[in-house]
Amino acid sequence: MIENFCLREMEKLVVMIIPHTKWAVLAATTLLTLCHVGLAVQPNFVFFITDDISADDLGIYGNSWIHTPNLDRLATQGLVFDNAYLTISSCSPSRCSMITGRYPHNTGAPELHTTLPDDQVTFVQLLKNHGYHTILSGKNHMNAPEKLGFVEHSDSSPSGSENWVRHLRERPRDKPFFCWFASHDAHYAFTPDSHAPTYNAIDVQVPPMLFDGPATRQELAEFAHEVSRTDYYAGQVMDELERQGVRNNTYFIYCSDNGRPFPRCKTYLFDSGIRTPLIVLGPRVSAGRTKSITSSVDYAATILELAGVEKPPSVQGVSFVPVLEDPTAEVRNVAFSERNWHVYQNHARAVRHDGWLYIWNAWPERYNVSSESSDFKFAAAKELWLASAAGKLTDAQNLMTQPNQPSEMLFRIADDPHQLNNMAAETRYQDVMKTMRELLGAWQSETGDDVPESPTLDRQPLHEGNNKPVVRGAFPGARSHSTANSNSGPVIHSNSP
Repeated sequence: MIENFCLREMEKLVVMIIPHTKWAVLAATTLLTLCHVGLAVQPNFVFFITDDISADDLGIYGNSWIHTPNLDRLATQGLVFDNAYLTISSCSPSRCSMITGRYPHNTGAPELHTTLPDDQVTFVQLLKNHGYHTILSGKNHMNAPEKLGFVEHSDSSPSGSENWVRHLRERPRDKPFFCWFASHDAHYAFTPDSHAPTYNAIDVQVPPMLFDGPATRQELAEFAHEVSRTDYYAGQVMDELERQGVRNNTYFIYCSDNGRPFPRCKTYLFDSGIRTPLIVLGPRVSAGRTKSITSSVDYAATILELAGVEKPPSVQGVSFVPVLEDPTAEVRNVAFSERNWHVYQNHARAVRHDGWLYIWNAWPERYNVSSESSDFKFAAAKELWLASAAGKLTDAQNLMTQPNQPSEMLFRIADDPHQLNNMAAETRYQDVMKTMRELLGAWQSETGDDVPESPTLDRQPLHEGNNKPVVRGAFPGARSHSTANSNSGPVIHSNSP
C-alpha cells in the first residue's frame, strides 16, 4: 500500500542524506507531504451492510434494550444520520439500488430475487478499474461477484461476517481496498452463537405497530441477538483496521438494506421499513449528528467522490460529501422510495420532504402484505393476525389485516414517529398533499416510473408459505424504458408545503 511505499522510500532517503544533514529536513518534509497527498486521494472503504435492521433497533437511535456498545462508541467518532432513507425496503432490490446509485425501477432488478442486469454499471467496477482491491464477503443477492466488480469474495455462517478480519489481513498491501461486508444478520431464521448476548423476552420493548404477545416478544428477543452480533463484528473490523495502522485512512460505513423482518416493517414505506441506520467514519468526516436528508441512492456518488473517481452519467444519486464535512449542509431535501413485488404484488411510492411522509398506493383494493407480515411461519405475523380475529388490535395495528387500504397516506413524522395516524383526508393539510403529489408525479415522470399492467403474481396464498416458481410479469417502468433512464428526479425542492 501507499503507506508502506512511503516508509520504504523514507528509509532509502535517510541512507542517502545522512552525509548531507542540512538537506534532511527539507527532503523528509517533501516526501511526507507527497505521501500524505497520495493517501488523501486513495482512501480505503469498509461498507458494512446489515440485513433487515431498522434504525430504531440501535441505541444511537433511541433503543434502550438492545446492546450495541461498539456502534455507540463509533457514533461518537463519526457522523450519525438521523434522516437516512432507503429507496426500497426489500433485500435484493435495495442492494442493487445501492451498488448502481439508481432507483430500483431503473436498475432492471426492482423485485425480490431478480438479478442485476450485466449492462448496469456498479461503482465497485469503477473502483476496481481505478486500482482498488475489491472484496465481497457475506450476503450478495445481486449478481455473480465478478460481474459486480469484486475481485475476491466469500461467504460463511451463521453471520456471514466470520471471514472479514481474514480478508483484511490477507489483502494486497500495494493497493487501496474496498470491502462490501454484508452480514446475514439479522435476517430470519435467527441463528444464535457466542458472539452476542442473548435476550429475555420479558425485557423486550415491542414497537407499537406489532401486537404485544409472548410469541412476538420471543421472536424480537432472538432478532435482537443478531442485531448485537453486527455490533460485535463492527468492533472486530475496526480493531483490525487499527492494528494495521490504516484506520485513519479508511471510511467505515454502517447501514442496512431494509427494515426488521416483522409485520409493517420490512417491505413497508413507513420509517420502520425505510429509515436506515447510517454511521460514517473517515478522514473527511466531521463527528456529530446530522438532520440532513440522505438516500441510499446517494451512496455510489458519495463513495466515488471520496475515492477521487468520476461519477458516471448512469448514477442518479447525489454525493453527500458536503454533509460529511459539514453536518449542517444540505444536498437534498426530498427523498423517494418505492415498494414492488416481494412475494406478494405491491406497487406503492413514498415522498419525504419538510418533515412529512406521503405514501401513494396504486392497488388499495389488495391486502397490504409481504411474507414477513402474513406467512404464519413468522411467529409475530401469526400472532398479529390471530389477535386481529379476536378483536385485540388497535385500529392502526389492525389496518394491515384488512383487504382494503388507503390509496393515500400522510404523516407528520415528528408528531407521529411510527406513522399511526393518517392525515391525508384532513382539510387543513390539502396544501401539503398538493405539494407531495406534485413531487411524486415529477419523480415518476422524470425517472420513467409506471404501474405495470400485467404485474408479477403473488407467489403464495395468504398465510401459506410455499416455494412454487415465480412467474415474472412486467416490471415497473417497463413501458417507459426506465432502465435506460438516468434522470435523478427532484432533489432539492425550494417551496415547503
